[in-house]
Amino acid sequence: MQAPLLYLGCPMWANPAWKGSLYSADTPQAEFLKHYASVFNSVEGNTSFYADPDATTIARWATLLADDFRLQLKVPSRLSHTLANEPDANALQSWWQLLSPLHPFLGLVHLQLPKTTGPAQLNWLEQQLAILRPLTPVCVEVRHPQFFDKAEHEITLNRLLREYQCERVVLDSRALFSVAATTPALLDAQQKKPHLPVHAICLSDTPVVRFIGCDDLSINQHYYQPWLNKIANWLNEGKTPYIYFHTADNRLAPQLARQFARDLQQHLPHFDHPALSPWLGEQHNQLALW
Repeated sequence: MQAPLLYLGCPMWANPAWKGSLYSADTPQAEFLKHYASVFNSVEGNTSFYADPDATTIARWATLLADDFRLQLKVPSRLSHTLANEPDANALQSWWQLLSPLHPFLGLVHLQLPKTTGPAQLNWLEQQLAILRPLTPVCVEVRHPQFFDKAEHEITLNRLLREYQCERVVLDSRALFSVAATTPALLDAQQKKPHLPVHAICLSDTPVVRFIGCDDLSINQHYYQPWLNKIANWLNEGKTPYIYFHTADNRLAPQLARQFARDLQQHLPHFDHPALSPWLGEQHNQLALW
């Protein structure tokens, strides 16, 4: 087992809005991943949820990542959001094989389920895990309200995930829904993101947290306070947490992740992370002043 380490990141790396901060104004998009991976050591690969990257793109990504970088790629929605009588084992295995150049960099595969997948579909979920878990570590994100009942349905789900040594994703969207939707980005995010109870659960050595914030970093800071203690405790217990920070349009996601890292340093004085160093865009801005 690897030494305790915090994997910190954002839901993407290819965001042109990050030019001037995370990236310099002249950073070409083809180099976004390379520079992102020099600052953050993990990313949610949401792109795989919507479409399969081609083999050439996957091979190129693999050349840009350091050995200690970890991807958390999502199972494609065509496999996770289409309930058939049983999962398509061949399709899942073909998808896994397509990703083969990235296997050394995969922390967990993220199986995100729609809110319509509830206790009645647990047999289907177990079949999915039986196919995926022998291939890779897996984390599962559920959105059906009955899986948050702190009773029969949640207990049964957690027992199943423990049996397959899978982690349950914790999604915290309280900050996002604490503000009025005064911008198109906020309105869109509040319409699309789930608003569910936050159960700070850890079923394995790799807990996973997705924090969905608003565009006010001080409000986000208020809502992530409990996670500072929780992440610090997990690290002290020898666990390896993954935590990802979103904002409504993700324009401020890197700043939110760095703010969290700075605050975590107050709880863990020896904690350090590349995200705390000056970013490429900031370095260029400073040079421009001279």
